Amino acid sequence: MRLVLDTNVILYHLADRLSAPLPQATISASIISEMETRSYPELSVRDEAVIQRYLACLHLVELTPAIKEKSIFLRRQHRLKLPDAIIAATAQELGAVPLTCDRQLLNVLGVGAQAPEVRP
Repeated sequence: MRLVLDTNVILYHLADRLSAPLPQATISASIISEMETRSYPELSVRDEAVIQRYLACLHLVELTPAIKEKSIFLRRQHRLKLPDAIIAATAQELGAVPLTCDRQLLNVLGVGAQAPEVRP
């Protein structure tokens, strides 16, 4: 099994808010998720170090021409936000399941996104 983590799942995982551990799988993330998780203005030096250590354990996927084209198609067809379209396209390109808490992305037919349970 292959998974591509959405930014929100990475943040919930790091905050220990997922109800269950991530499944045994090859786990990837889009370079967009790296950019999103590291770009919050209020991040402390410690928080950024934790994020960078976790991201170093994942397979980070760069934006390729194929992912770019799939992102454009998904954004046009489903009116997704650009980061969500890139994450979904990354999962499609890898033949992976996108793991997300984003309701819009979960409702896109053909993407096959799944949602982990999150504790309040």
